Amino acid sequence: MKLLFSPRFLKQYRDAPLQVRKAFDKQAKLLVQDPRHPSLRAKKYDEARDIWQARVTRDWRFYFYH
Repeated sequence: MKLLFSPRFLKQYRDAPLQVRKAFDKQAKLLVQDPRHPSLRAKKYDEARDIWQARVTRDWRFYFYH
């Protein structure tokens, strides 16, 4: 799997607290290695557009195409 980030994501990433950025980096690595890793808690968000949601922290999520 290859990760590509939108300009909107990059701005939000830069503005996020350091702790959230570190957590995202960890989760992104897991996503590349195994999209079904339990700590991602990935689930289908929008069936029609094939958009998935995964967990960064208890309060932060990210969305991706699988």
